[in-house]
Amino acid sequence: MPIRLYQLDAFTDQLFGGNPAAVCPLTDWLPDETMQAIAAENNLAETAFYVPVDQENGLYHIRWFTPTVEVDLCGHATLATAYVVFFLEKTGEGESISFDSRSGLLRVRREADWLTLDFPVDHTHLAIQPPALETSLGGVKPVEVLKGKTDYLIVFEEEQHVRELKPDFRELATIPARGIIVTAPGSPGEGAVDFVSRFFGPQSGIDEDPVTGSAHTTLIPYWAEKLGKTELTARQVSKRGGFLRCKLVDDRVEIGGQVKLYLVGELEF
Repeated sequence: MPIRLYQLDAFTDQLFGGNPAAVCPLTDWLPDETMQAIAAENNLAETAFYVPVDQENGLYHIRWFTPTVEVDLCGHATLATAYVVFFLEKTGEGESISFDSRSGLLRVRREADWLTLDFPVDHTHLAIQPPALETSLGGVKPVEVLKGKTDYLIVFEEEQHVRELKPDFRELATIPARGIIVTAPGSPGEGAVDFVSRFFGPQSGIDEDPVTGSAHTTLIPYWAEKLGKTELTARQVSKRGGFLRCKLVDDRVEIGGQVKLYLVGELEF
């Protein structure tokens, strides 16, 4: 039987913005090697696969693959998958659904055309700066260096520092982490947000990820503490760009965004 494939842009209200993800609804799991091969063929930051567990109660199992590896958590592909469940496959009848995953239970609720992820907080600690970090980021000195579960969090003084970084991805790939989050407070003015970020993941097969939902499990608690508030707005300032509504709720974070459908197809193999 052909397998449906959707390609969507997540964390954006405009086509060709945000972060593209592929989503494949399944009735049963394919072999891991097959899912990895599909993700490599798609050549997107992530391809998500999901299987119904208890469809009446809105429970699904989800897995995510980059072109090279399976990952523990992916925000934008989860947002895209929720869009598929709610609006395309139309199997999510309530206002929220849940995904069982390698990172535990992940909830998504819908409010009109906004979807909000409910993810666990990623706790960080001060870290020793990896020797290759500063040179691989072009010599700009960070204000702080922290480490979460899988990523380094590198804090800069100004938004412009984050925007102007030109990383050496070959050198950056030698740093032992899933990826590198760089961030700074947002600049004042029209369209201002509380904080900005970029995400570099050559270690995971993606030099720069356009919009990284999972990175905001690290970013939101950091900026909530720094700015003294629990509701924040964020922009990932990659070339494609993305806008996120963020909230810290105890040991969880809520990450809101929009999704645009780009492509519907079928896999034949």
